[in-house]
Amino acid sequence: MKLILASNSPRRKQLLAGLDLPFEVRVKDGIDETYPWDLTAEQVPVWISRRKAEAYEVADGEVLVTADTVVAVEGKILGKPGNLEEAKEMLRSLSGRTHHVITGVTLRVRRSEQGGADDYCSFNAVTEVTFTKLTEEQIDYYVTTYKPLDKAGAYGIQEWIGYVGVTGIKGSYYNVMGLPVQRLSQALVDFVGIGSKVKA
Repeated sequence: MKLILASNSPRRKQLLAGLDLPFEVRVKDGIDETYPWDLTAEQVPVWISRRKAEAYEVADGEVLVTADTVVAVEGKILGKPGNLEEAKEMLRSLSGRTHHVITGVTLRVRRSEQGGADDYCSFNAVTEVTFTKLTEEQIDYYVTTYKPLDKAGAYGIQEWIGYVGVTGIKGSYYNVMGLPVQRLSQALVDFVGIGSKVKA
């Protein structure tokens, strides 16, 4: 089967490549990522990843992978900041607190032996991250230097802010980067049999 990553994120490309499975990248712009107001933080990225998966055309024998990540702190969902000032506000809200990083993943496969019917498998992964109290100078330096406008919660744990700011993490580090690769690897084995020939 052919594995397709529906993401332009360099971090997701890097993480999926780490599974040593061949894949191609397919990107579609303009997908509606709004979600119902009554969803929980754990449900939101799963909803969006499913919405993304439904927007693509999938051929027989193809396995499409879509993902979405949000940060939740004290009940508030943080997506990607719209500008640098909003990024600073997000980091201020994370400073000195514990938050949750939630990634939703959807697999969509068209099975030729089932007459071209599509099957979906969706799940989420949650990681708890704790930040030390960040100074205004640290926040300003990070946002100005790294410009994290493409990152949920306005930070990348693999960047400078993760080195100086993160005091604790519970769960998958890679999930915080944007793709829970262990869960994805297991789902690929269980759902479509990809990777199942590799024995530990």
